[in-house]
Amino acid sequence: METAELISAARQASQNAYAPYSNFKVGAALLTKNGEIYTGANVENSSYGLTVCAERIAVFKAVTAGEKEFSSIAISASQKDYIFPCGACLQVLAEFSADIKVICTNAADNYKIYDLKDLFPQIFTL
Repeated sequence: METAELISAARQASQNAYAPYSNFKVGAALLTKNGEIYTGANVENSSYGLTVCAERIAVFKAVTAGEKEFSSIAISASQKDYIFPCGACLQVLAEFSADIKVICTNAADNYKIYDLKDLFPQIFTL
């Protein structure tokens, strides 16, 4: 799987975001170690704490389909600066694949690839 293909899938997923409050549409494309892609888009709620990020939706879709090992995730939004996962999303990613690569993009589809441990050095584990 090419990085550009994963970014494209994330960009396409962002078009399905439900973001009437922030107008900040985010898409994520999660690549499993089996080569499957699961996408997600953020879903806002008027009770802001109930909003769910694109990354977690992609992970939850994959897990409910039986996948639990991931190799990379691309995150896309139409903002000038690079988009990064929030702490909650990083922790959910760490639950399943502490070695996952995180591909952060900007509006021009430039990207930077990080190891999860570089973005989230103090992973919570039991």
